[in-house]
Amino acid sequence: MELQIETIVYLLVLVDAIFATLTAWTGMGEYFNKRYSIFGRYFPITRGWTTYYLVLVLWVGSALVRLGTLG
Repeated sequence: MELQIETIVYLLVLVDAIFATLTAWTGMGEYFNKRYSIFGRYFPITRGWTTYYLVLVLWVGSALVRLGTLG
């Protein structure tokens, strides 16, 4: 199986979405927002946004599967 660039990029974004969601749901989001206050002010890790991010990434993944890119 040959990995295409789209597959690699999608898998990296999927891993990011999973870790962001786990961070928000395990309570580490408050630590992130306090530790990196400038970055956390503009990109806060909250349960709603990270869950929405994960759902969007999974939706794009299903579209890529239907196109045959992810196999």
